[in-house]
Amino acid sequence: MSVVVIGLNHRTVPLDLLERMTVNEANLPKALADLMGRDHVSEAVVLSTCNRTEVYASVERFHAAYADIREFLSGLAFLPPEAFGDHLYAHYDEAAAQHLFSVAAGLDSAVLGESEILGQVRDAWERARAEEATGATLNMLFRHALEAGKRARTETAIGEKTTSVSQAAVAMAGERLGGLAGRSVLVIGAGEMGEGLVRSLIDAGAAPVQVANRTWDRAAALAERVGATAIHLDDLPRVLTEVDLLLTSTGATSIIVEHGDVAPVVDARAGRPLLIVDIAVPRDVDAAAGTLPGVTLLDMDDLRAHAEIGLAERRREVAAVRSIVEDEVGRFHERSTAREVAPLVAALRQRAEGLRLAELARQQNRLADLTPAQREAVEAVTRAALAKVLHRPTVALKAAAGTPRGERLAEALRELYDL
Repeated sequence: MSVVVIGLNHRTVPLDLLERMTVNEANLPKALADLMGRDHVSEAVVLSTCNRTEVYASVERFHAAYADIREFLSGLAFLPPEAFGDHLYAHYDEAAAQHLFSVAAGLDSAVLGESEILGQVRDAWERARAEEATGATLNMLFRHALEAGKRARTETAIGEKTTSVSQAAVAMAGERLGGLAGRSVLVIGAGEMGEGLVRSLIDAGAAPVQVANRTWDRAAALAERVGATAIHLDDLPRVLTEVDLLLTSTGATSIIVEHGDVAPVVDARAGRPLLIVDIAVPRDVDAAAGTLPGVTLLDMDDLRAHAEIGLAERRREVAAVRSIVEDEVGRFHERSTAREVAPLVAALRQRAEGLRLAELARQQNRLADLTPAQREAVEAVTRAALAKVLHRPTVALKAAAGTPRGERLAEALRELYDL
């Protein structure tokens, strides 16, 4: 089995196409079942965030699996493959591992070194395991990915200062407003990103901070945890009249703040400007709302541009993080290739042991007069001789695993010993 990753991200597609490819949490089981029902996909993990949608799969034939996954993405976006095929990237085996480890380490994020992606990688893997869509190959791959991500953040300074999307969004809003101290804010979304927004706002001195969510219980629970105030979405018109800033980050699949929700608020604000920062993918806020007088609407494209400023210190850590990624890729390669040859080595030893036992049985009459101690000595000598005979081919096979020479040696052993 080989590993592939096929996907698209914020660098390869415009935001409007990326949001059409997003798989929200509620649709993940269906998406994984779709992938696992395809002929050329043996294991699958779907990693879908505000910056990427990627399918990691264990496959036997690359081109056939590529076609399966491209068809899956086509159905996801309700678009023909030719509408997005040129934007897809695909990595195979070691390159796939290197890509995932770089993602987990924060090297491929819109905000370099951001911390939220590591949790998103872990969650994607755990969801796939819960749906029984992973096996030995992807489980090993994702374990190493999480290790690479953790090492990157503990052994380097890649994770210092503003290193999450939510922190970056709050920092961008603060710059636009000339500071957040004493600013009234509404956050829509009570998931992990929403909580990150609220905590960052409170740390920046914003007050009051209110939280709304499609599910009231989640909004109330978050507000209680962080010292904010929960409101119902039905109160949106009233609250938008009062706040200086609206931040949104939900998992909704369609717009939740329409142009018609904001337009009446403009007059009620009597000329007071309203800043809206929408970091959801798909977007939560109707783009037309940004055309209203006094309303400034920023989205993930604006956040990426903002994140490019002031990255000099973290960029100095990139080389050290890449070294960690390479180290983890090497460890993954060693373990995966050893796992690949293990069944063949076991079969070889089993075949040899069977021959040893068969020969001792054939010589049973000649050994009948041996004492128990002499029988034990014969057993020990024959086992030791067999171990020495098998040592060299076993070492050579493990050392060459994953290379063309290793394939030739493996095929020779299968042929010679009928394994």
